[in-house]
Amino acid sequence: MESYSHLARLYDGFMNEVDYDAWAKYVSRLIRRAFNMAENAAFTRSVRILECGCGTGNITVPLSKLGFDITASDVSDEMLAVAAEKARSAGLKVPFVRMDMTELSFHRPLDGIIACCDCVNYLTGEGDAKSFFRSAHSLLKPGGALIFDISSKYKLENVLSNNAFTDSRADSIYFWQNNYDEESGLIEMKLEFFTKTDKTNEGESLYKRGAETHIQRAYPEEALASLLEKAGFARIECFGDFSLEPPKKDSERIQFLAVKG
Repeated sequence: MESYSHLARLYDGFMNEVDYDAWAKYVSRLIRRAFNMAENAAFTRSVRILECGCGTGNITVPLSKLGFDITASDVSDEMLAVAAEKARSAGLKVPFVRMDMTELSFHRPLDGIIACCDCVNYLTGEGDAKSFFRSAHSLLKPGGALIFDISSKYKLENVLSNNAFTDSRADSIYFWQNNYDEESGLIEMKLEFFTKTDKTNEGESLYKRGAETHIQRAYPEEALASLLEKAGFARIECFGDFSLEPPKKDSERIQFLAVKG
């Protein structure tokens, strides 16, 4: 996965239209579903969760506020620093650790493992998704759940594909150019960021440039379901676009719920 070294401090500003509280509540619904609980039923005990690819903590913080015992991980030190700062500001005690999601470790069995916001799409290497699923399965209690989402193959091929995007905010601008390779199923996303500095040049603001390249893989949902089954998960469900309904052909985000037997 990419380090988000330049993007970490800008990420929240460009993603401020995403309703992360609603996203966290949806994850909570899926956890209840995994445990065969009514949607609004209260948990009778602490539910221990490991979050992979937590980024700046936008899912971590609301899940912690909902009462989950959550440990959050990421491969980016810069993202973890922002997330830890956010949790402290909210008065929450959340452990943040640097961890590769293909080589998970934890000191106690877990009730749930989650990976939101395209984490699995970033597993581009041969066998990376398989390693993640096996690693997650080994850490879960019987009946524990792995919950993750992907940007769908439809979205990468038809929405992002070979398109360009830009966004301008009060103190920053980004340019985003995509290149999708149909044969490999990989999309290369080149991002350039321009952040306003305190310096001026004859009264005009100056901008600092940063650039990153991110690569994601378009995974057919059937392929991921097969890998989950081979990893030992007994109950596997797929949902489209934050619903509890099967994905449609044009669903842009697909959520997976896999329960360890």
